[in-house]
Amino acid sequence: MAERAPSGPRCAAIVGPYLSGKTTLLETLLHTCDAIHRQGTVKEGNTVGDAAPEARARHMSTEISVGNGTFLGERWTFLDCPGSIEFWQEAQAALMVADIAVVVVDPEPDRAIVTAPLLHFLNEHDIPYIIFINKMDTAATRVRDILSALQGVSSRPLVLRHVPIRAGEKVTGYVDLVSERAYVYKPGEPSALIEIPDEMQNRESEARQELLEELSNYDDPLLEMLLEDTVPPKEDVYDYLAKDLAEHSVAPVFIGAAEHNNGVLRLMKALRHETPDSGAALARLGVEGATDPFATVFKSYHMPHSGKLSVVRVWRGAVKDGMMAGDDRIGGMYRLMGHDQEKIASAGVGEVVALGRLDAVHTGQSLCGDQLKQSGWPEPLRPLYSHAVHSEKREDEVKLSTAIAKLIDEDPSLSVEHCNDTHQMLLWGQGDIHLQVAIEKLNKRYNVSISTDKPLIPYKETIRKPIKQHARHKKQSGGHGEFGDIQIEIKPLARGSGFAFEDKIHGGSVPKNYIPAVEAGVKEYLTEGPLGFQVVDVSVTLFDGQHHAVDSSDMAFRRAGILAMKDGLPQCAPILLEPVCKVGISVPNDFTARAQGTVTKRRGQILGFNAKDGWDGWDVVEAFMPQSELHDLIIDLRSLTQGIGTFDWSFDHLNELSGREADQVVQQRKEAMA
Repeated sequence: MAERAPSGPRCAAIVGPYLSGKTTLLETLLHTCDAIHRQGTVKEGNTVGDAAPEARARHMSTEISVGNGTFLGERWTFLDCPGSIEFWQEAQAALMVADIAVVVVDPEPDRAIVTAPLLHFLNEHDIPYIIFINKMDTAATRVRDILSALQGVSSRPLVLRHVPIRAGEKVTGYVDLVSERAYVYKPGEPSALIEIPDEMQNRESEARQELLEELSNYDDPLLEMLLEDTVPPKEDVYDYLAKDLAEHSVAPVFIGAAEHNNGVLRLMKALRHETPDSGAALARLGVEGATDPFATVFKSYHMPHSGKLSVVRVWRGAVKDGMMAGDDRIGGMYRLMGHDQEKIASAGVGEVVALGRLDAVHTGQSLCGDQLKQSGWPEPLRPLYSHAVHSEKREDEVKLSTAIAKLIDEDPSLSVEHCNDTHQMLLWGQGDIHLQVAIEKLNKRYNVSISTDKPLIPYKETIRKPIKQHARHKKQSGGHGEFGDIQIEIKPLARGSGFAFEDKIHGGSVPKNYIPAVEAGVKEYLTEGPLGFQVVDVSVTLFDGQHHAVDSSDMAFRRAGILAMKDGLPQCAPILLEPVCKVGISVPNDFTARAQGTVTKRRGQILGFNAKDGWDGWDVVEAFMPQSELHDLIIDLRSLTQGIGTFDWSFDHLNELSGREADQVVQQRKEAMA
């Protein structure tokens, strides 16, 4: 590889499916950069990544981990991202500020589909990426088959950079197709240079020709050399690869085994030579600015004893401790290595650092001089799964709300909803593990003991039969009494009409000033009808009544309104209404039939399915589904689709519910109110 002068600090995001070995690769890269003396392991819980207690307890990443090192005179920041789709928000944030993504995948063709959402995001945001096929020491499948499966989910052409050397079924090394050098793996050490084995000569020649022909589609000088049967200089091939990677024309594919340090040094050298500088990442964010110091916040932490930390990538100028950022002054600047912090005074272009005490600054915002600007940041993921939460101690209610607000600031894919219909506080997230982690943080970090319940469904009720009802409220206990007498007609309305009240009093049998009190009493009863739920789509007409010159009052007529509804509504054939949602389920088309089966199993009505816009090989199944069936739908979908199926939803209408399901709902409501 041609020598090049050191570049400014650059940043690589390490991404890929769950359990593909990303944290192990981070550890090996840091060791390659001499940033750590000994490689830790996920099993032992001593890695730079996964330093959070919630991550170590599960042996899985739950948030971005930052590592720093120097390689051949250049400073590098590595962002180790969670692989679980439930923590996809973290990976998105890291990718938005990274110069390149290293996509770590398993050597299994059947698992290639799992990378589809990630590769789609990289393509959508024009982020360069390299694929690293990990665990090649255990691979039983040909690299060609793995590459073919990955190409099926990548819109960018994949160019193989290494072909494996095998001893029987075991991969023992590789041939680099650009340098035309062969390497044999050495456990725990960088690979050793060897001669290309005789039996590999033809395979290497064919694979190299395929690489060059793919590059020639984007590089006319290379095409001319190939047409003239001229062997292109290796230095030129490296330059073509760097140019085509930066222009998103191709994605190189490397092989190795991070756990044993196999292929990692070659990967690091490729990153150094081919990764674009930070200017390309800045252009993607689309923030206009002059010459002021400029940095973007991509992660926030609320530390129990030291306050808020905002992790930023510096794009321009020097960011210094004590500078103003919006209305806040930077109160401490740190270089991160996992959970370790090194205090520094300033940071320059390309660096990733944490800034202290910026309470008013949030993820996705950019610091431009002393102003805040909104970056071209993706919208937070829409929540898909919820728990009802409440503090076990009444005095902790305010503390709980404050703690949840801090969690949402750290992770915008969490949200909170105060449901007026069910009087529950709902904590929303991306799945069960996501919420488990959030609840653990509330308990351990903020010392708030909380209980969780399944969210209640906001059922409604209505009537099917009109009646006329008389009611009299009369009370005499010495002095002024209470008297209110009314006659009303209760009628059903068309679905979605809500509530209507009509005054048809003639001759002043109920004085005008008491009629609003009657309406107030009617409305009060409608908040909880005979089945125990809010009553909707009902018309009430006041057509007659009586009053007393001394004993009548607003209170008396309000109580008469309540009494008339309490006696009358049970005679109107009340029926339960359940909320029905419009749902769009997104899955690879291999799973479309299974998704339709899931809809049917959950009492849904399939409306049809269409190709998903901009997603080759994906479908969207559209359906009506009862809201009560959506609670754990995402868990079902992910189990059917290797974790990548998803859905969006919105309330559509109310539908009558009868039979056994309705009886169960009403019985549960009665028990809850007992």
